Amino acid sequence: MLTCKQTSRLVSEGLDRKLRLQERIGVRLHLWICKRCRRFERQLRFLRRVLRVGAYEGSFPVEKPLPPEVAERIRRVLRDRGSDDTH
Repeated sequence: MLTCKQTSRLVSEGLDRKLRLQERIGVRLHLWICKRCRRFERQLRFLRRVLRVGAYEGSFPVEKPLPPEVAERIRRVLRDRGSDDTH
């Protein structure tokens, strides 16, 4: 059984290349039991659709502005993850 980390990587790669049969089966089995990874897959597919629309229309749809507290939380997470990077 694939881990969540392996599944998220394969879900992402699957948007750019055709996964091998064994990879597709592993991802499907994991997604069948893991609600968080299913949500991640839906979010990736949504982002891809939004970005395609924006690329073709020259603008990106914004229905609601991002609340300031959410923007700050995102900044904090990105900053913390950047400081954890050991590259």
